[in-house]
Amino acid sequence: MTAETDHDLTREPVAAQEPAPRSGSIALVLLVAAALVAVAVGLMTLGRVQAQPYILGILAVLAMVGLFNLFAFAAGIIRFADRSLDDPIIGRISDHAFDGLAVTDARGHVVYSNAAYLTLTGATGPQDVRPVERVFIGNPDVSEAVFRLLKAAREGKRQQEEVRISGHDGSQGRWLRMRVRPLGAGKREAKYAVWSIADITRDRERQEDVFQELQHAIEYLDHAPCGFFSVNPAGELAYVNATLANWLDYDLAEIGSGGLKLTDIVSGDGASLLTSIVAVPGEVKTEVFDIDLRMRTGRTMPVRLYHKLAFGADGTPGPSRTLVISRARDERSDPDRAAEVRFMRFFDHTPMAIATVDRGGNVVRANARYAKLAQGLGLDSASKSIFRAINSRDRHLLTAAINQAAEGQADIAPVEVALEGSKERWGQFFVTPVDAAENDTEAAIVHMLETTERRALENQINQSQKMETVGQLAGGIAHDFNNVLSAIMMANDFLLNAHKPTDPSFQDIMQIKQNATRAATLVRQLLAFSRRQTLRPQVLDLGDALSDLTMLLRRLIGEKVKLDLIHGRDLWPVKVDVSQFEQVIVNLAVNARDAMPDGGKLIIRTANVSAEDAGKLAYKGMPAAEYVRIEVADTGTGIPADIRDKIFEPFFSTKEVGKGTGLGLSTVYGIVKQTGGFIYVDSEPGQGTSFHIFLPRHHAEPEAQVEQPAAATATNGAAKETAPAEAKPRTDLTGQGTILLVEDEEGLRALNARGLRSRGYTVVEAENGVEAMEVLEEQGGAIDLVVSDVVMPEMDGPTLLKAMREKNPAIKFIFVSGYAEDAFEKSLPEGQQFDFLPKPFTLSQLVAAVKETMTKSG
Repeated sequence: MTAETDHDLTREPVAAQEPAPRSGSIALVLLVAAALVAVAVGLMTLGRVQAQPYILGILAVLAMVGLFNLFAFAAGIIRFADRSLDDPIIGRISDHAFDGLAVTDARGHVVYSNAAYLTLTGATGPQDVRPVERVFIGNPDVSEAVFRLLKAAREGKRQQEEVRISGHDGSQGRWLRMRVRPLGAGKREAKYAVWSIADITRDRERQEDVFQELQHAIEYLDHAPCGFFSVNPAGELAYVNATLANWLDYDLAEIGSGGLKLTDIVSGDGASLLTSIVAVPGEVKTEVFDIDLRMRTGRTMPVRLYHKLAFGADGTPGPSRTLVISRARDERSDPDRAAEVRFMRFFDHTPMAIATVDRGGNVVRANARYAKLAQGLGLDSASKSIFRAINSRDRHLLTAAINQAAEGQADIAPVEVALEGSKERWGQFFVTPVDAAENDTEAAIVHMLETTERRALENQINQSQKMETVGQLAGGIAHDFNNVLSAIMMANDFLLNAHKPTDPSFQDIMQIKQNATRAATLVRQLLAFSRRQTLRPQVLDLGDALSDLTMLLRRLIGEKVKLDLIHGRDLWPVKVDVSQFEQVIVNLAVNARDAMPDGGKLIIRTANVSAEDAGKLAYKGMPAAEYVRIEVADTGTGIPADIRDKIFEPFFSTKEVGKGTGLGLSTVYGIVKQTGGFIYVDSEPGQGTSFHIFLPRHHAEPEAQVEQPAAATATNGAAKETAPAEAKPRTDLTGQGTILLVEDEEGLRALNARGLRSRGYTVVEAENGVEAMEVLEEQGGAIDLVVSDVVMPEMDGPTLLKAMREKNPAIKFIFVSGYAEDAFEKSLPEGQQFDFLPKPFTLSQLVAAVKETMTKSG
């Protein structure tokens, strides 16, 4: 510490001294007052005229005294003292304080300092007192701190600094704490700064001693021959000693920064054991666990944990303190210990939850998997009754099994019961008895394997098989029914041609036609459900398609329901069958209308879904890819949770008898699935229902664009279904040529042949494929077109096509069938050209398909 020796004569410091005693006296005041009264009485005896000069003289003297006092007060010679400042108690407190105190004015002059300040600054007396900046101005270790203090003093702020003053001649230095603050809050008092200096050398030494002791303790703990760690209530590692970090091959600094959790270093479900201790308010519990720790490399090491956990008054667990003893050496040195370690590994790492229970079902011991199961079911700990893990309706089954084990009975049948919890979970329990002679507290060993996923998979397979079976049945019914409908519709067309609209029976014939059309629609729903219908997909802009449906949807849902159509921007194209897509939207809209009998809102929203967004969705079975989503949402009554999983099943309906076929949503499901899309439902009772349809994005290919015109001119059943001949009454459907008609239904074959002959064609008939080949031989190959059924006895349609193409590669073919085109197209060689007409069809549709195929260039 450097000291300055020069003296500034203009800066007179105030010495630290006791305050001077007050010189005033009350007796003197009384004496002066008595003298003034005596003078006044004496002047009154002289008379008014004689006393006037004396009175004026006395007043002049008093005025002069008062004037001189005013000048003296202004010059600072006389000062009105504050009694509080002259209080000897307050003065002694500041003068004899342990900390050095000094007060400086706005120019930095010291106007007050106590004795401790003189001592700490090295002043020899009151005349040698200096401000802080002059005392330490030459010390480089202190100059920066003093500068900050001066800056705070000028700004009227508080500031504190702790500095170390080096000693002279190698002597030990000192630590000083320097503070500065304004004298008061007033404007005048703020000009003064109060400085304090305290010697904190001993406090610092004491702190360093404590720090050194702490460093030694940490060093001892870090290099102990056993591991140690602490976990906070959040499951994060708050402390790990160097020994354990070295065992686990972790960087100690990485663990100390809070980068690891308990689950990162404990193998398997062992962490569940440490968190399964029963909370007892205000108590400290210590448990012993044999588990495996996981190293950074993924390898494991067997350890024994002495886990100590303290609980607060409210039962909240605090940070744990856990001692870790490595048992890896036991496997090499002690066979008995090695066997115990292997057993504990098997016990804790088995995929089964294992627990030993007494006669009352209370868990005595349990492995890590059981502890994890108990926590997953929301139970307090592994020491509770095992029956709490089981749904109340099935507890009697496990109770009976444990009673049998307690009686020593062996070969107890497994028990599968529902587990407790908000979600549906199942578990299979295997109960075996414990030898009562060896253990009187444990009655049975219970192994539990959760079977929730297995049951879900079994239900899914059963549901899939049921749907497949119903689909096959529906497809078979549709095929046979289509033959019947085709004959009805064909015969009906003949009747319509033979009767005029004025004929009394014409309306009855039209009624037959309408009912046949309704039946054909029902058959198409069956085929859609079974995913065996013929789709004619085309690239479609969903925004335009939904806009075209707006008028139809408004008529269907009525005036009580408001339709809100929200189109996404720049929708990607999709490839769907237009008519089937419209059927999906119409079915969902009608269901939404029925769910809002008092009115509401129907919202149809479209949007693009990127592959990244699709991967984040919680829908099962839908891979991450690019989709266009169509959301159909209503504000209706919603769907109860118990039937939400059944709505897509065939013939399932929540409507009254006679108001629904139960095929609406199953048809929607079948169409969406056959298109390659996905459909999901979100609904809550009273909150409305939302159907989410995801259709895969269509990426245009150059080859497909080139072939598109040819595909557009091909004969397709879907176009013919929705465009009957009545829509184009002026079209010439007559023609010439020889047609081979192959149909195993005699009545239908006769009607089809009659219709074709009525349009000018020459028709030869065959009952099946074998007979058709014979007819082809008889005609010498002079057949222009073959119209053949697909499913026939002896030789089916695809086999007939291959046989005839071998004899005449240019022969033209039209397949007619109640099954979908895809059902037989895969059995044909690649490159085979044919047209397809789905059943049922009208006479106009048949002759239109024939003429279109006949006019095609070979």
